[in-house]
Amino acid sequence: MKNELKILTPQGMLGYGIPEEHFWRGIDGGVDAMIVDSGSTDPGPYQLGLSRMLVTREAYIRDLSILLKACAERGIRLFISSAGGPGIGQHVDEMIDIIRDLAQDKGYHFKLAAIYSDVDKTWLRERLSNNQVQPCGPHKQLTLESIDSAVNLVAQMGAEPYIKALNAHPDVDIVISGRSYDPSPYAALCQMHDIDPGVYWHMGKIVECGANCAEPKGRVIVATVRKDSFDLEPMNPAERCTPSSVAAHTLYEKSRPDLLPGPGGELDLTGARYEALSDRSVRISGSVFEPSSTYRIKIEGASIIGHRTIFIGGIRDPILIGQLDDFLDRVRERTEATYPELKSGLANLSFHVYGKNGVMGDQEPLVNVIPHEVGLLGEVTAPTQELANAICSSARISVLHMPYPGQLATAGNFAIPLNPPENPIGPVCEFSVYHLAEIDDPADFFPIRYKEI
Repeated sequence: MKNELKILTPQGMLGYGIPEEHFWRGIDGGVDAMIVDSGSTDPGPYQLGLSRMLVTREAYIRDLSILLKACAERGIRLFISSAGGPGIGQHVDEMIDIIRDLAQDKGYHFKLAAIYSDVDKTWLRERLSNNQVQPCGPHKQLTLESIDSAVNLVAQMGAEPYIKALNAHPDVDIVISGRSYDPSPYAALCQMHDIDPGVYWHMGKIVECGANCAEPKGRVIVATVRKDSFDLEPMNPAERCTPSSVAAHTLYEKSRPDLLPGPGGELDLTGARYEALSDRSVRISGSVFEPSSTYRIKIEGASIIGHRTIFIGGIRDPILIGQLDDFLDRVRERTEATYPELKSGLANLSFHVYGKNGVMGDQEPLVNVIPHEVGLLGEVTAPTQELANAICSSARISVLHMPYPGQLATAGNFAIPLNPPENPIGPVCEFSVYHLAEIDDPADFFPIRYKEI
């Protein structure tokens, strides 16, 4: 038991680069643990559906070399959550392999706990049949077909598996987990030191992003946590945490400003207080965690639903830009006449016009200014890569050559920067499972293995 814990987050995402000067400044100040997230659904479902890691192996080696040095030479425990991005078991094992290679190269010795979050489809089917699954957010009710089509299924763990691992082996040096609720490793460490749950869930929600809560946004941050409050200070002297910057980041990735649901309960931020300790650090207190009567975890599953091909180019003719919406509608009609798969819904053709509602689409407020140039991205999805390639080529040729009223030049109105002009992207994935499931024991649900590295 400690009355005060110091936790260093070296970066909001493992593999994004750790500034060594600021990292060692934090380590030299004395910390009890290093915690870094390694996963996210921000890039979409492709990592889960295709078993891809978020960054390259080389990027993980670069960051882990720094973290393992502090772990081995300073005896500072390291937590890595949501290994590899989606947090599938394959990525937990790949992360262990990287650590093993680095340890052998440097002569390090570690005791490691690996927590796995893969979900068995039979278990999820049983939960669904017992009415113990509900949608998370705007998703539809789960179906057996959605479960069966998922390539990978993972469960987002809370703090309990981390606590189980630390209680079973208090001397563990490194904990690597599969898919995890981002604040969970922070919550687990603090819970073992009798810190108030409202404090550690709020703290973990902020610092799992590193020093993104600073002005300007940074990477390395140290949280000093005690029973009823926590302090935040970025390790780059050019950055500062202020009450407004920290409060603003508290709103990040939340559907409403006052409540934040998570595994086992809900964080109530209504009474949160932000107090400047200096021009660079802030103290936060007042949040309350309300446990739920039923323990639910989020299940994520991704399915492959087709293949994608794109083309990209620029348009600068003001005559065409002024009638571009009608022009693209006619391109779509011509392409549908050639490929009936578009009309039947088997395939899809869409356009993104950058410079003219390209980001917000139909939700963009009306702007009566015609830009002098626009970027056009054409996107086709189809059941096979060959069909996607063919439809995309047909649409691109129409954009390049189809006439329009007032046209002066018969060619050269669509500038294509890439060759070949069509680019196959590959399989397209969707979150077929994004649901909350009830579980009986949030600690035993996630298998743990212990290794000597």
